[in-house]
Amino acid sequence: MTSPLQQKIKITGPSIVTANRTGDGAVIYRTPAHRWSDRLSDAAIVRTADDARALLAESVADDIGAVGAYIAPVEIGEDGIRPGNLREKIRQQGVTIDLLVSA
Repeated sequence: MTSPLQQKIKITGPSIVTANRTGDGAVIYRTPAHRWSDRLSDAAIVRTADDARALLAESVADDIGAVGAYIAPVEIGEDGIRPGNLREKIRQQGVTIDLLVSA
């Protein structure tokens, strides 16, 4: 399997880097301050493949705080940043199953 850093990156609009927090699995976003945030509004926005590759490489290197980092599209409107595809809309809503299991 090819590493995400070795794959050809195609950017067709504003994008961010997202991952899951190692402690609790929460969806998180890489910020311009080189940290992780659970708020999409804090995400660093990239617009070129080179910028996306650099942000992704930095994010993947932070494997203690986050796992599964990848580039995701976003839409930018008057009301702020919104997920740019169905997968990210679902991830932003939270888990899609009931985590409470009856004994």
